[in-house]
Amino acid sequence: MRRISVGLGLLLLVAGGLAACSGQDDEEKAAAAVARQLVAALASAAAPDGADAGTPQPMAFEALSFGDVEVATVAEAFATIVDDMDGIEPEISVGDDVTVTDDKATATLTWSWPETTEAAWSYDTEVELARTGDEWAVVWAPSIVESSLQPGEVLDAVTEPTDRGDILGAGDEVLVTERPVVRIGIDRTRVKAARAPASAKALAELVDIDSTPFVKAVRNAGDRAFVEAITYREGEIPAAVQSGLPTIDGAHQVSDEVALAPTRTFAAPILGRVGPVTAEMVEKSPETYRTGDTAGLSGLQGRYDDQLRGVPGRIVHAVPEDGDAKKRTLYEREAEAGRPLALTLDASLQTAAEDVLSKVSGISALVAIRPSDGAIVAAASAEQNYATYGQFAPGSTFKIVTALALLRAGLTPESPVECTPTTTVDGKSFKNYSDYPSGAIGTIPLRRAIANSCNTALINARAKVDDGDLAAAAASLGLGIDHDLGFPAFFGEVPDPASETEGAADLIGQGKVLASPMAMATVIASVQAGKTVVPRLLDQVDVSVPKQATPLTAEEAAALKSMLRGVVTEGSGRGLADVPGAPVIAKTGTAEYADGDAIRTHAWMVAAHGDLAVAVFVRDGVSGSQTAGPLIEDFLRRAR
Repeated sequence: MRRISVGLGLLLLVAGGLAACSGQDDEEKAAAAVARQLVAALASAAAPDGADAGTPQPMAFEALSFGDVEVATVAEAFATIVDDMDGIEPEISVGDDVTVTDDKATATLTWSWPETTEAAWSYDTEVELARTGDEWAVVWAPSIVESSLQPGEVLDAVTEPTDRGDILGAGDEVLVTERPVVRIGIDRTRVKAARAPASAKALAELVDIDSTPFVKAVRNAGDRAFVEAITYREGEIPAAVQSGLPTIDGAHQVSDEVALAPTRTFAAPILGRVGPVTAEMVEKSPETYRTGDTAGLSGLQGRYDDQLRGVPGRIVHAVPEDGDAKKRTLYEREAEAGRPLALTLDASLQTAAEDVLSKVSGISALVAIRPSDGAIVAAASAEQNYATYGQFAPGSTFKIVTALALLRAGLTPESPVECTPTTTVDGKSFKNYSDYPSGAIGTIPLRRAIANSCNTALINARAKVDDGDLAAAAASLGLGIDHDLGFPAFFGEVPDPASETEGAADLIGQGKVLASPMAMATVIASVQAGKTVVPRLLDQVDVSVPKQATPLTAEEAAALKSMLRGVVTEGSGRGLADVPGAPVIAKTGTAEYADGDAIRTHAWMVAAHGDLAVAVFVRDGVSGSQTAGPLIEDFLRRAR
């Protein structure tokens, strides 16, 4: 930083029409008008765009005269004083009272530097004015900016880092905390400017990132800047990267700590990530973020950034030209650590869920809920947050809802239904899945239709279900009523059908019916608990059953549970029959969807075992029993 020192001197402010003032009141008004002009000039020049000592804004002082001193020199001197105030723009005002004694006057300026949304460094300074001829002039001194400043001293604001709040899981186990990382980038002090772009390109290729923006960032960086290319967890730098770094001029690695989960993939879509703030964040919330800050950028880290980030501390020094060793502290505010965010996730179950999903390729998700209190103990998904926010046709897992609607229409698990090979609704033909057991065709009890997942039996019973009955049954099982749980959550949709055909498709979880894996885990959790379950993930967010949900009766819950137990003992979920412990209830499901010209199949399975309800979803699978079944069995066994 280049420091410009301008000592005491007269700075003239010409106030048009003031020269003819006479009398004490007129003199005070004239001096006050000049003081207001000074405040306007200081405020304009101290704005962030004008606070760079390398590009002073003399236009801010265009109404001023400085005698033999150039306006630009004075402007640069002031800009130098405030240049290191970390981009904080002061609010400056002048009091109404100006004291005039003979040819001298004194005005009081009030300065307030809002360095957080709730804290500001505030103080008063005095400005001396002197009358020269018919005009009032201001005696310039650094003390106008801060009363103790001497010529040659500048203000220097230093941000004191704070500890980011941890994210905790079940039993207050730490899930996300500061963990050691290694930042790799180009250190401009270690490479000549002409060579820096080539080094940036070589490093980008080595660490496999887009070279164009990185080269541009390195080219535009200052001569002493470190421009980060990538961050690795400590001990996870690829061998090829480690060996290649010494061959690139200016490539350098810096040890640091970043808020991280136990592994790179651990609940990543839900937890989100922490990193340098973006230009958009700074522009949108300049009172909160400044360039160089670290903040939550996505997921829960982003949504609860105010809570987790805490408040950095701030120290303002008066720094003399002859070195920082003699700096004085003018203002200090201690940092406030971020507050932790407590979740219901169980670390061991989350790890098990992610390990189970690693066995399948493509989009998949697994959600586990504790029926007794709705706590989400695992929510794993590949890529995006498909676990709690995915929107897919639930297929035959939705037959749990259809079964409840039929029970409320007067059927029982033993009521006969017609399971035909095919059935036609308004010209649209429906059939059962390809390997549907031939022995389960014909007039069969409802419980067997659910156990074997007969599409045609439920569609043939559609006359029993009125418009709105499906949506009402879904709501009783926790599906279809959206409300804020404090995290991205899709509860599903059961819209009124636009046609008889669409209504038939809705009965088997196709049509316009949509659900997330979390929503389907909630459905079977509600059956297991015998009441409407509302999932919850954050301890600090209260949840309650929506008023629109008609409570399950004990008889309805018992009937549903018996039918879903039949899925395991004699139907499509027989793979779970030998899971040790409490009896497992379950429902499999497939749902067709169009992928261009191809028709593909979602694979679903939901199950409840003791105080654990689970939904597994695989976007592209063979069937619920063949694709999702082994995954849910693996998870249930691990959960023991």
